[in-house]
Amino acid sequence: MRRPRFRPSDIAQQVVGGFLLAGPFVVTEEVWSLAANMAGWQALATVGIVTSVGYGALYKADRGRDPEIEEEVAGVPVRFISLMAVAFGSVALLAFVFGAPDTFDTGWAVGIRAVCIGAVFSVVGAATADSVF
Repeated sequence: MRRPRFRPSDIAQQVVGGFLLAGPFVVTEEVWSLAANMAGWQALATVGIVTSVGYGALYKADRGRDPEIEEEVAGVPVRFISLMAVAFGSVALLAFVFGAPDTFDTGWAVGIRAVCIGAVFSVVGAATADSVF
């Protein structure tokens, strides 16, 4: 079976979807309040949710895509690696550019937890854009 090619246009689609849904959560004070009160295990659980939702959206919701035949790095599909980078990276980049940790007076430790929260929503946009277009 022929491996599907992962093209730059696929990354572009993920980026558009990821940024579209990441923006509102980076600038919402409630997200930063939640992050300030999260324990480490909650942040790790949130990362687990992001990866589960991302994997499910890419490979379970889209019946035409098989992770077993995609290009891989260390056994992980490149498309999935890209999705995770976009989901977390888009939120982190916006938080940095907008100066959110300083604005909400939280610092970057809380910022990392806020990125995890925002990534829950960003991954939905990124995976949807990748699957639909």
